[in-house]
Amino acid sequence: MTPLTKLFLFVIALMLFFAVRSMFAQSGKSGGAQVEPGAAAEKVRAGEAILVDVREPSEWNSGVAAPAYLLPLSDLNGNRTKWAHVLAEAKDKSIYLYCRSGNRSGQAADQLAKEGFTVANAGGFKEWKAAGLPTRSPDEPAGND
Repeated sequence: MTPLTKLFLFVIALMLFFAVRSMFAQSGKSGGAQVEPGAAAEKVRAGEAILVDVREPSEWNSGVAAPAYLLPLSDLNGNRTKWAHVLAEAKDKSIYLYCRSGNRSGQAADQLAKEGFTVANAGGFKEWKAAGLPTRSPDEPAGND
C-alpha cells in the first residue's frame, strides 16, 4: 500500500468516526427516553403525564410551555421545596422535562429515572415553540392548574 493510499484510508476512517460520534451525541441530550413536543402535549392533555420546565427562573421570562410546572433543576438537586408536591403527584404519571436545549432536562430525567419515576426528555423550549404548541408568560397560571 502506498503512503498516499494509507493517508486516504486514514482520512476516511477519521471522517467515519466523527460521523458516527455525532449521531450518538445528537444535540447533547441525555435523559434516556426522548419525547417529541407534540406527543408530550397530547399525553399532558390526556392527563397521562405532566410537563416540567427545569430552567432557572431568570430564563422563564422568554415564555414557558402553557401546561408546564416551573421547577428549576437547582431545586431538584437541592432541598426540593418546589418539587416535592409535584413528585408526589407524579407517581402514577410520566414526567416530561424540558429546558433551553435539552441538556439539563436530560440530567433531570436521568436523576428521576434512577429514583423510579417514568420520565422522558422533551428537549428544549425552542422545539416546543417551533411545534406551534401553546405558551404563556411565567406570571400566568399553568394550564395544569
